[in-house]
Amino acid sequence: MIVVTGATGNVGRALVRTLAADGHAVTAVARHIQNSDVPAGVPTGVPTGVRAVAADLGVPTTLDAALTGAKSLFLLVAGDDPAGVLARAKAAGVTKVMLVSSQGVGTRPGGAYAHAARFEQAVAASGLEYTILRSGGLDSNAFAWAEPIRAQRLAPAPFAEVGLPFVDPDDVAAVAAAVLAEDGHDGATYVLTGPAPTTPRQRAAAIGKAIGAPVTFVEMTREEARAQMSRFMPPEVVEGTLTILGEPTPEEQMVSPDIERVLGRPAQPFSAWAQRNAAAFR
Repeated sequence: MIVVTGATGNVGRALVRTLAADGHAVTAVARHIQNSDVPAGVPTGVPTGVRAVAADLGVPTTLDAALTGAKSLFLLVAGDDPAGVLARAKAAGVTKVMLVSSQGVGTRPGGAYAHAARFEQAVAASGLEYTILRSGGLDSNAFAWAEPIRAQRLAPAPFAEVGLPFVDPDDVAAVAAAVLAEDGHDGATYVLTGPAPTTPRQRAAAIGKAIGAPVTFVEMTREEARAQMSRFMPPEVVEGTLTILGEPTPEEQMVSPDIERVLGRPAQPFSAWAQRNAAAFR
């Protein structure tokens, strides 16, 4: 049994779908999730045959029902007690844990990424077989444009010409599925990026091509972006994110070989993600 936390998120949903299709027994965990008789397209639903358990990583005791009979755990950086979560997993018989962390833990230690670093440290000290995936920015961040593109064909963002190799969440899920299903990844840390840096302006154009209608990119100031992001992100995360988006280090702009190394194929470009998700922007 493989337990997938964050099972209704961009990566988790794809991972549950992939593992189930490959014949693995899967328990899908999220704070708000419904049983497998709900269609997979419903945000709180899971595919047929997948066990759904509502639990909160911030309250490790709520995970006990999900962890019963599990051997592997897909873990998000969520909550404040990674050691508590891992202790309960180990007591339940879990032997392998895979953590999705952030590339920023390696490129900008401390600050906004101290929380994720604490999860990495807890996983490494757990005594379990472990693998860490440090994800770059996700292509699915572009869903923030869904409403303005549908309403006005506008895509607002700061730093129009700064390129970063954003990664397709389906690729993150595919690597996670491979790591959870295979041996040979114990102790590894993989950095996951897309195949090439793209700028916000280029990503807006790719969405326009996918929907068959021109999308106008609107460059925001850093202050405008800060005000918008502060509605749903803590201040330190806002500043860390803006710094990466506007002033990335050479390492943050570098394409990692790890997706191809694990999957035997290149990472998918942003244009492929845009084509797959075009309906959200029409």
